[in-house]
Amino acid sequence: MFDRYIGIDYSGAQVPTSSLPGLRIYMSDRDTLPVEIGPPPSPRKYWTRREVAQWLVERLRENIPSVFGIEHGFSFPLLYFKYFNLEPD
Repeated sequence: MFDRYIGIDYSGAQVPTSSLPGLRIYMSDRDTLPVEIGPPPSPRKYWTRREVAQWLVERLRENIPSVFGIEHGFSFPLLYFKYFNLEPD
């Protein structure tokens, strides 16, 4: 059904412009094994969350049936836990 498969490891905190080693993108198609996609050329060594979002927008504009998977540990902000006195001991 899909011609392209993209997996994203979306680990890491901080701000959208932080270069984080936990941000990784892998891509494959029907005929190839997944390969890691490196970040755009810059002085930074790793992807930023903003760059990942921009890269995804570019892929979505292409006329290629694709499936995207994002591994992300969603959570409430720390202030939520503090407000409701839910902080871990």
